[in-house]
Amino acid sequence: MHRQTKLRLQLMLGTALLAAPVSAFAQTAPIQTAPAPVANAPVGLDDIVVTATKRETNLQDTPISISVMNSEALQNRHVQSLMDLADGAVPSLRVATFEARQSALTIGIRGIVPNDANQPAREQGVGVYVDGVYLARQHGLASALLDIERVEVLKGPQGTLFGRNTEGGALSLVTKKPTGVFGMRAIAGVGNLESYNSELHVDFPAIGDFAFKVDGVLQVQGPVTENILPGETGFGQYDRRGLRFQTRWTPSENFTADLAADVGKDKNTPFYSQLLNFNPNGLTVVPFTSASVPSGSIRALSPLVQVEGSKRMTQADIGVPQQWSVDDTRGVDLHMSYRPTDALEIRSITAYRDLDVEQYDNIAGAHRPPVVGPNGKFSRYSLAGFWQHQFSQELQAVGSLGDSIDYVGGVFYFKETVSDDASTPSTNQWNADGTGYTILDPTPTIRGFRSMDRKSTAHSESKAIYGQATWTPASMDALHLTVGGRYTWDDKDGTLELVNNALPVVNGVSGELHFNSKVDRFDPLVTLAYDVSDNINVYGKYSTGYRAGGASSRSLTYRSFDPEEVKAYELGLKSDLFDRRVRLNAAIYAMDRTDSQIDFSLVTVQGASTRNTLETINAPGTTKIRGLELEGQFRATDNLTLSASYAYTDAKVPDTVNPFNGQTQKVFIAFTPENAASFAADWNSPFMGATLKAHVDANYADASHSFEQFEIKNDSSFVVNARVAIADITTRDGGPLLEVALWSRNLLDETYVYRRDPSNRGTLGDYGNFNNPRTFGIELRASY
Repeated sequence: MHRQTKLRLQLMLGTALLAAPVSAFAQTAPIQTAPAPVANAPVGLDDIVVTATKRETNLQDTPISISVMNSEALQNRHVQSLMDLADGAVPSLRVATFEARQSALTIGIRGIVPNDANQPAREQGVGVYVDGVYLARQHGLASALLDIERVEVLKGPQGTLFGRNTEGGALSLVTKKPTGVFGMRAIAGVGNLESYNSELHVDFPAIGDFAFKVDGVLQVQGPVTENILPGETGFGQYDRRGLRFQTRWTPSENFTADLAADVGKDKNTPFYSQLLNFNPNGLTVVPFTSASVPSGSIRALSPLVQVEGSKRMTQADIGVPQQWSVDDTRGVDLHMSYRPTDALEIRSITAYRDLDVEQYDNIAGAHRPPVVGPNGKFSRYSLAGFWQHQFSQELQAVGSLGDSIDYVGGVFYFKETVSDDASTPSTNQWNADGTGYTILDPTPTIRGFRSMDRKSTAHSESKAIYGQATWTPASMDALHLTVGGRYTWDDKDGTLELVNNALPVVNGVSGELHFNSKVDRFDPLVTLAYDVSDNINVYGKYSTGYRAGGASSRSLTYRSFDPEEVKAYELGLKSDLFDRRVRLNAAIYAMDRTDSQIDFSLVTVQGASTRNTLETINAPGTTKIRGLELEGQFRATDNLTLSASYAYTDAKVPDTVNPFNGQTQKVFIAFTPENAASFAADWNSPFMGATLKAHVDANYADASHSFEQFEIKNDSSFVVNARVAIADITTRDGGPLLEVALWSRNLLDETYVYRRDPSNRGTLGDYGNFNNPRTFGIELRASY
């Protein structure tokens, strides 16, 4: 670790300890009355409501390691999509793009990070939920967030209550519901990089038993790196639009039905991939014009190619065709709740969602293969389609038996069909000496005229029955024992239809390739919690989880792989101290994972195009993941609140055989820093008849790996965000309340490589992607 980054981490951790570090960055409406404050002492911290156990509970009374960000915290950090949580706001949560594409996100918790889960027969390791509805794919996760009430990050296996593929944890997004009382919030803002955003949220007055709500969002940003080819889009830009309609029907006090429908369109372009160095292996350099490149040599770069190893390119050196990638998402869900008695609630969640993606990714020009000389074709245009639709049905019973037992039970059904295809033509051609280039005929990039690298389809069907109960003995009401489990039946199959634009060929036999997998398994949970006092709780937890197996659609043989399983052990502390002015939560955990799914990739050149072949291997032995999490909050004064959090993760994967060369090698966990920390300060005080709000946060992460097969790491990161606002500005009687805010993300304009690829060291050098530059803007909010 560099001395500067070590110092930053030490300063942040020191501040965190002084501030009595805490969880949630969130302050929500109290669910119980706080003790009366001591005279002249600051008011205590508010309670934080979570629904991690399928019922509303106080965060401090819930024996699960959870981080929470409420709507105010998201607003302070100018979080518009899950992409913005890549800054490390929750240290245990890691968010990164797949490749450099904004159209697919890699989401990990506690070292459970799938490197390439955007294949039809590949699953996530962290479940993403919106109002309890599972989103099965990485694609579309960068879409605009639609009026989020809070984000709950549940750490560790959540199979008992949150379903399949939650071995690392669950990311649960809870939206704001119709109230039946008129209310309107409008937001408009502009910023640098040609950005602008607007939102409109309207709660309509109830009509009889019905309440209605409409949310609309628009988010636009121009390119981070300009494309010098006229008429083509740049790199790192987006245009996100979303619309949702909700209605709540309450015909009686004990029955509620919520129907919601949403549609989203996320147009985006990938971040530019640029050479970070050239010829790092010190090979003999031959001229660009050489007819061939002898073994042990490397071809010189064209004089047009720029190597910027330490700074982000604001303008590409090579102009390339680049279209918008487009993610279209649609969904409808029906939540019903019936309470026959005060001690029982029966719920139903029915949901259908579909996803259409058209990917256009020409991110590197001459900075990655194919590497060619005079008159050669170059600039790999990764074109892909991805189509998914899913249906899920869940029934839950949430209730109590007397005063001593609280329980949750349910059944879950999920069905999904996914298909994809991909093509990688070259779009540019050098002249004889590399001093110029031409753009090739675009016909091979048009759907229907493409030469397909691959085409596949997969189906999944999952059924489960689950439940857990918490027993609090009448004679010892400080003790709480929770026992639960989920029995799952998973059925998957898939077909690889095309490889290199033809039927697959294995051992001389041509024909479609298939895989079929059936898994039945039981995942238990046991938690023992004890209330040391009214404000201090401790717990111990044992749970298991798994990620389903599958097959790699990027494989030449459709090689299948088994599920991976994890056993997790956790000890935790939750405390409110000093008249609830200090909150300190801590968790220490150990996870043992078997059959870890490890990705190995190999890029090969085939004429004017390239192919990325990927094989997924189950690692031998046991992957050991150990960690510590600290989260805290300190109400220093009535006006000032300090928050801090820290995550330490140590992961060791057994050496694994690389299927491309047959050699056993070290492998790693992707996008998981050993140390990560976040600190925030919030000020709130009266100001000239209005309210002054100020926020600053600083987020640090050690360097981490981009790939499981490469030891080379990305850069460490230190990102500061800030916002200052004048809120509660009154206009006229009955007029809206106004808020004017200045915000900035990456305030210090920190530059670091978040993804580094060394796979082309023998032909070019390392190439990679830089984080977003400093962004800033002004925003106006009006609310009735």
